[in-house]
Amino acid sequence: MNARASVDAVKAERLEIVDSSDRLAAIEDQWTRLWRASDALVFQSHGWISAWWRTLKNQQQVALRIGLVWKGDSLVAVLPLAITRRKGVRFLEWAAGAHTDYGDVLCAPECPDAALHRLWTHLCDAGGFDLVLIDRLLPDAAARRFIDAGSAAGRIRLQPAHRREISSRIAGDWQNGAAWVASHPKKTRQNYRRGIKMLEEAGTVRFRLLDPDEPLEPVLDRLAALKRKWLERNAQSSGLFEGEAPALKALVDVMARSGVLRLFVIEVDGVVVAVSVNFVQRDTMMAWVTTYDPDFARASPGMVLIFDYVQWSIDRGLAMVDLLCGGEAFKDRLATQVVELGSVVGAGNAVGSLALLAHGIGRRLLEGRAPQKTPPELS
Repeated sequence: MNARASVDAVKAERLEIVDSSDRLAAIEDQWTRLWRASDALVFQSHGWISAWWRTLKNQQQVALRIGLVWKGDSLVAVLPLAITRRKGVRFLEWAAGAHTDYGDVLCAPECPDAALHRLWTHLCDAGGFDLVLIDRLLPDAAARRFIDAGSAAGRIRLQPAHRREISSRIAGDWQNGAAWVASHPKKTRQNYRRGIKMLEEAGTVRFRLLDPDEPLEPVLDRLAALKRKWLERNAQSSGLFEGEAPALKALVDVMARSGVLRLFVIEVDGVVVAVSVNFVQRDTMMAWVTTYDPDFARASPGMVLIFDYVQWSIDRGLAMVDLLCGGEAFKDRLATQVVELGSVVGAGNAVGSLALLAHGIGRRLLEGRAPQKTPPELS
């Protein structure tokens, strides 16, 4: 492309920052069209971002910063960001980040890297934040196209964040689900069968996938109640499950309307004792939220449910089960693959620079106090 053609291409592009509810609603059709054409995950859909925004309790403390690239009347890129506040520091980060396992930009094949770079620079130059935090990037994330290019450009210098996040996957060439179970150590298989037996001692046990026409609300109410009970016992909290759980229900509804939802339960005498909200995309079963009744903890119904839906997935020819983010111990026991997610951070102003400095000092102090651990192979 010659210099004149390059200039004309730039002029044909139009950058926009969406910062209002009305404008977010107005671009639904164009965003959804781009999302469907891009085979992107539900996390990058208009429905997901708008459901999060609509049900956000502290909306007055959060500001939308959704970057768009237009070519004429066609939307060719969406960078869904927001400014949030934590401990007095304003973060520019993924919109709906608290509920999103994989963050990314949504872009059409015809959208050049240079346009993404210009959009990123435009968002950074708009200001209003102290720190940039772009995290949970898969190795093939489209966002790496502009983050790598922009890390040493513009007024904000991005650097790798000192946080390690992983996603765990189950994939292999098992002939069927039973063969996958048989591939585990004897103790693991025994624990799974013991869990089923203990549940059966309490009543009739049934594992099932909810029918697409079945009402979701009763199961989601039960899920939220079980999760609150578990969180209370473990001195934790989550806004996703508070009250009538509007955010949970809205986000699950997005999955259902998109046709990707797979909601599994284990029931004892018709009462749900374990629930897993999953979705299927890209030939992969993805496990978003799983919980169980802590009153049945000795039977490990959550683990039984995972074993059941993994077998279900393999028997139906899915290539992988993705347990998504988090380093929980049960994922270590089941995963055949672990993917490290990328994360970058950068200071937007002096407050951000001080926050980064304080965080770095605190991290080094904690590392200095940490006891030396015996390498796993020697323990």
